[in-house]
Amino acid sequence: MIIAAIAPAFTQSKKQPEIGIAESLDNDSLLAASGYRYLVESVAKLISPKSVSDEQFEKNLKQIKALKTPLYAVNIFMPGDMKLVGPDVNEQAILTYAEEVFKRCNRADVNLIVWGSGGARRVPEGFDHAKAKEQFISIARQVAILAKKYHILFALENLNSTETNFITTLAEALDVVRKVDHPSFRLCADIYHMLKENEPATVIEQTRNYLIHCDIAEKENRTPPGTKGDDFKPYLAALKKINYQGKIILECRWQNLQAQAKPALQYLQKELETAYSLSYK
Repeated sequence: MIIAAIAPAFTQSKKQPEIGIAESLDNDSLLAASGYRYLVESVAKLISPKSVSDEQFEKNLKQIKALKTPLYAVNIFMPGDMKLVGPDVNEQAILTYAEEVFKRCNRADVNLIVWGSGGARRVPEGFDHAKAKEQFISIARQVAILAKKYHILFALENLNSTETNFITTLAEALDVVRKVDHPSFRLCADIYHMLKENEPATVIEQTRNYLIHCDIAEKENRTPPGTKGDDFKPYLAALKKINYQGKIILECRWQNLQAQAKPALQYLQKELETAYSLSYK
């Protein structure tokens, strides 16, 4: 099965989740020195055939191979002009693009793609949302079938209603993943987006066997953990309750990465230690 092909990233253990960061590869040395174990970067910057030439991709590969902080996943899968729902969907173009991304991911030894892509999945004004959901489920299933061929796993990300108008809660994302019903198509819980939508932590408890990735930032201005002092423990405790052992990735807006990177990591580690020390029946 596809999940077995990337087992090292999702192996169950008794320890708490490891922490990574969504940041530029150019900050690799700083991030490694700050204690981060994993990096996430965008498809558009590193992989996409629409924005990265063959020559630039070869340069990116060399940088990826030399990283001190390994590239764990890529995000922002679909460019905004490649519509996934609405009257202008070109399924063949989507599948062709996806396959080129998968081939490059294989060369970069990246097996996980976080599927947010708020612009691409935004439902056009006046278009029926139920029809849009049917469209998205259909194309996502086709992409997932293709992804299995390349040993790629997807994590569908919940966004918030300031960024898109479709799949704006974790509950809705979970429903879509269940309906796609393919082992290569799983779930990302973005706690920042959950906070923005006032979505309770208890929703995470419904995601067992589907949740494979988690992003986090504070609610106000997407600041790093510890900036405002947001209490993440209810959400982290919910992760612990379902025995979540994937990664937790800081996806934040930084004012001074050099000054903030290590304290943010330490703050989240402390929150995790508290949450994962709780016991559940």
